[in-house]
Amino acid sequence: MPIWKSLDVPLERATGCTVQDFDGNEYLDVFSGIAVTNAGHRNERVVEAAKDQLDEFVHGCSYVHPNQPVADLAERLSEVTPGDLQKSFFCNSGTEAVEGAIKLARKYTGSKEVLAVEMGFHGRTLGSLALTGNRAYKAGMAPTINDVAHIQPPYGYRCQSCDGGPCTNACATNVERVIDSHTAGDLAAIVVEPVMGEGGIIVPPQGWLAELEAVAHEHDALLIADEVQSGYGRTGSFWAVDHFEAEPDIVTQAKGIANGLPLGAFTASAEVADTFQAGDHLSTFGGNPVACAAALATIAELEDGLIDNAADQGAWLAERLDELEARFDVVGETRGLGLMQGVELVDTSETGPQGVGPAPDSTLAKHVSRNLRERGIVMGVGGFHTNVMRIQPPLSISRTQFERAIDGLEAAIEAER
Repeated sequence: MPIWKSLDVPLERATGCTVQDFDGNEYLDVFSGIAVTNAGHRNERVVEAAKDQLDEFVHGCSYVHPNQPVADLAERLSEVTPGDLQKSFFCNSGTEAVEGAIKLARKYTGSKEVLAVEMGFHGRTLGSLALTGNRAYKAGMAPTINDVAHIQPPYGYRCQSCDGGPCTNACATNVERVIDSHTAGDLAAIVVEPVMGEGGIIVPPQGWLAELEAVAHEHDALLIADEVQSGYGRTGSFWAVDHFEAEPDIVTQAKGIANGLPLGAFTASAEVADTFQAGDHLSTFGGNPVACAAALATIAELEDGLIDNAADQGAWLAERLDELEARFDVVGETRGLGLMQGVELVDTSETGPQGVGPAPDSTLAKHVSRNLRERGIVMGVGGFHTNVMRIQPPLSISRTQFERAIDGLEAAIEAER
């Protein structure tokens, strides 16, 4: 048996919202393998769909052997994606989806430069890593691709422009300043998470995404919505962008798309997608038929009540987290949408970065996470300053399970503060 780090929960089996280690200990999972098992661990409908496809064939490379699961999934994505996005390219992961979307935007626009958001996360391969706005992921990995600049995140709690208050569209209009001062006027795309996950569950104000869309189109560039973590019902709508008045030109997807099977995709309008010619982009395993069959079953499960449950449970969760914020000084802010919510832990005796707000308390977050595991609860920790408790359970979670999780969080904060 390997020696595990103190915060790891070695996994032998899982069902629904619970996972079990090799010693038979059960844990309530409110992190979903980083927002992946949206339909619940070992969802029966998804498992059966994958098994049925395994009995037919496992691989043929969908770009050599067109097949029904791939065709059906492409059709479903044209129905559920926002706006007029019609054609999908299938790959194996979120970072591949982002890489492909960048290539497509460059090919379509004829331009090369890309804007991303500080503190954002888009993956760890060299192209997506260049977009990721956190040097912690880049140490020892430079150089990544060039022609990438970063804009200010809509992080009202720690925004100098907003002085710790609700973030305003000043953060979006600041994009033109970055374009003028940090680019050569050759913009291909703006890439953004509609709700920032790894950055600390940061929700933009209404109008922010629409402003980015307008700026992108004024510069003949595309808006790419990275829905890898925020999509597939996570926020209480199918896509996080559904909460905002904006329509992206390309949507990247992965994580929850096939409820744990490796699959990614990027979807664009026919006009944009048709820029790719045969051989411009390819993936040997992309669009694996077993993964596509699982994705079709996942979408069906989401539409049969799980997205509604995410919205209902998310509303209840927001109220409970507001109570925690009111009770504990060490809870600086709670925020999120649906079942993608965060609790920012702080040290009120110190001032935060650039003198805005109290200092992030990553040590407290680590201790709270360990305390929760001792109580049989798995909860993520993230954020740019690694001080945000990330609550992202399977969308099938029950109220009883959720009450246990948040009661445990409250007790853990009380014990560790």
